[in-house]
Amino acid sequence: MKIALTGNPNSGKTTLFNAITGRIEHVGNWAGVTVDKKEGPVKKTLNDSGVDITVVDLPGAYSMSPFTSEESITRDFVKNEAPDVIINIVDATNLNRSLFFTTQLLELNIPVVIALNKSDLTAKKKTKINTTLLSQLLKCPVVETISTQSKNEGLKRLIKEAVKVNGDQQEAPFTGVGDQATKEEVLTADKERYAFIAKLIKQVEKKVQQSKDTTLQDKADRIIANKWFGIPIFIVVMWAVFAISQTYVGTFFADILSGWIDTFGGFVSNQLGSDVDPFLSALLVDGIIGGVGAVVGFLPLIMVLFFLLALLEDCGYMARVAVVMDRFFKKVGLSGKSIIPMIIGTGCAIPGIMATRTIKNDRQRRTTAMLTPFMPCGAKLPIIALFSGVFFNNSAVVSVGMYALGILLIIISALMIRRITGERKSKSYFIMELPEYRIPSLKRAVVSMFSRAKAFIIKAGTIILVCNALIQIMQTFSWSNGHFQMVAEGAENTSILATIASPFAILLLPLGFGVWQLAAAAITGFIAKENVVGTLAVVYGITNFIDPDELVLVGGGSDVATIMGISSVAALSYLTFNLFTPPCFAAIGAMNSELESPKWLWGAIGFQLSMGYIVAFIIYQLGTLITTGSLGQYFIQGLIAVAIFIGTYIYLMIKGDRKAELAHA
Repeated sequence: MKIALTGNPNSGKTTLFNAITGRIEHVGNWAGVTVDKKEGPVKKTLNDSGVDITVVDLPGAYSMSPFTSEESITRDFVKNEAPDVIINIVDATNLNRSLFFTTQLLELNIPVVIALNKSDLTAKKKTKINTTLLSQLLKCPVVETISTQSKNEGLKRLIKEAVKVNGDQQEAPFTGVGDQATKEEVLTADKERYAFIAKLIKQVEKKVQQSKDTTLQDKADRIIANKWFGIPIFIVVMWAVFAISQTYVGTFFADILSGWIDTFGGFVSNQLGSDVDPFLSALLVDGIIGGVGAVVGFLPLIMVLFFLLALLEDCGYMARVAVVMDRFFKKVGLSGKSIIPMIIGTGCAIPGIMATRTIKNDRQRRTTAMLTPFMPCGAKLPIIALFSGVFFNNSAVVSVGMYALGILLIIISALMIRRITGERKSKSYFIMELPEYRIPSLKRAVVSMFSRAKAFIIKAGTIILVCNALIQIMQTFSWSNGHFQMVAEGAENTSILATIASPFAILLLPLGFGVWQLAAAAITGFIAKENVVGTLAVVYGITNFIDPDELVLVGGGSDVATIMGISSVAALSYLTFNLFTPPCFAAIGAMNSELESPKWLWGAIGFQLSMGYIVAFIIYQLGTLITTGSLGQYFIQGLIAVAIFIGTYIYLMIKGDRKAELAHA
């Protein structure tokens, strides 16, 4: 038996899916969190029917007439896949909005069970809903549920009702028009549908007259979502998040984990003894344990960060951030919805890019997908933590600065892309229901934290492990006269890895880090950004990165800085280069899917690569000028490359302006 789970965005649909299946899917306060259908079996504790039940969580939708590609997924699945039963999640605090979609579902000749969700909040709003009468008027079962409470009896009854109606024929309470109807007929039918819903709500919903006095939430929003105070508040909040995760709590646990990894590496080294081949010993201890351990050592920092972000999202704050940023994004030619994929992208760029399908305008959708990777994702956090801890005293300031720089790049890039595409003005409307402020669920935050930690560990145990093993092999051998030869100690510059990375290192000289080791780490970062840290651990022979008391590598940050052979300015340049050049291959694949154009894809990759190069060049050359009184090395060569990039941008923008003039002529 297959059940389709449908409902409006922010109705608690994915939370309910997690509750009845035991799965761990991301939950958010906005549309675009569920960007594709997800499946899972109903938990045995909720299913005593003896029937195998699969639940499909579909993207949120407001109507069976889709305006976005994610709504199309819901429409196409319901119409073409023919689920046995539809469970429609209805927000009990907003019947007027939710029931429009409900009445459309009831016309499909598929049994429907209504989950009247958030029923615990109706009491707080002094609202009473007559579920018995609602069931009679809609001619389908109605079950009160609280999706945030997995042991709520309503969930068990919901599944029981779904099994009971399987195969039944339900009569639709309202009949609209067919697929072949004209636009005027559809509009007329929609007006009648709204009138039917309004009449129904008057019968089933009884509200106590609310006072017109400003509520505490309204007072809070006047400050938190204020157009002037909202941005500074956001900066302070994010600074606190990074200070806690990367300076205090996160590093405390990272020190413990790093100690375990170091002890394990020493144990393995002792067990191997002196009789084992030196190459195999180095491959296992330095390449695999050392390289992977260097990445995993940052896991506690990432877990604490995502725990705090989950709390912020659950309490309703992140939805306010989207509202605050909306007015700025519209002015640079992006949709108000663009901020949502970018916030999602701070966890992982892939779902962030996929969430752009909620944007209706093709140009705005493609631009958002192209720029979302500029927001540092979870995979880039180890790089931020490493370089801010080694070269800078205040890692929280550096971390917040990287996110602020990402937002600045997005704004500048959006203005450029709007001119390149010849679309001078574009209207966008951002309608979003702000969730009520609430005490965040520690349980959900912990579940979200461990879910992300699991994904991080899986990547470390697969992609990063294999990559670091290959790096160790390539660094150990050279290719001479058609044969592999062991590289002599001190002759690492002749290794296969150095041979491959050296040509790329030449291109990076104007950025302050033109050495093959750093170039190799940057290259492996395109496979997975965490590889940057792992590769550095292998090529420099450093197996333990964190000392939480000093925020430097074990053995002293200055020692490591000396080993790398770069200044703090060059380190900042290297950090920005890795953050703002193209993302990992998996994210590029997601871009390819959402951009739907080879021209846009290659343009996006070239744009990201050139922007990362330009930013790193400016930081290194300007920073060197400020700190030493003179420009950095290879300034002229770098200036030529930057001039070529900027010249290309200017040419494309002029071409786009001419295109716009012709369109308006």
